[in-house]
Amino acid sequence: LDTLADSETKNRDVVLKLYDALRSRDVESVHRILTPDLEYWFHGPPPHQFLMRILTGVSPPFEFVPLSVVSFGSTVIAEGCDAASSISWIHAWTVAHGIITQVREYSNTSLTVTRIGNVVAGRSAEIAPSHCPSVWESQLSGRAGKSVPGLVLAI
Repeated sequence: LDTLADSETKNRDVVLKLYDALRSRDVESVHRILTPDLEYWFHGPPPHQFLMRILTGVSPPFEFVPLSVVSFGSTVIAEGCDAASSISWIHAWTVAHGIITQVREYSNTSLTVTRIGNVVAGRSAEIAPSHCPSVWESQLSGRAGKSVPGLVLAI
């Protein structure tokens, strides 16, 4: 279990380094942290695809300042909002061997992360068909006082 905790800490650190590189516009570091064939998935209003726009240099950058970052194995969840608290965002990063390989971006969406099955010493145990515990829930999505869609991310 110590190895799993160490791995989760390292994965969390990789994601935090990415946010630092994005904030400082350090393109070289961003390229070292992200795989060239990054798998990207987005849920939210199309004009809010801020991460993809930053990564492709298409529009003025959106400032991503994570207010919460948690790690579950290879998945790292980061959550934040814009300065006016009108747009909430959640990123679900997948980290493998110190490189980010996948990101799911959720904008103005409530996200609940559930764990399917148990992981013990790096191995998946059998899935319990009737119980998928919630391991994390977004806190910022309802902050602006508006209704937002809710999704479940199973890991």
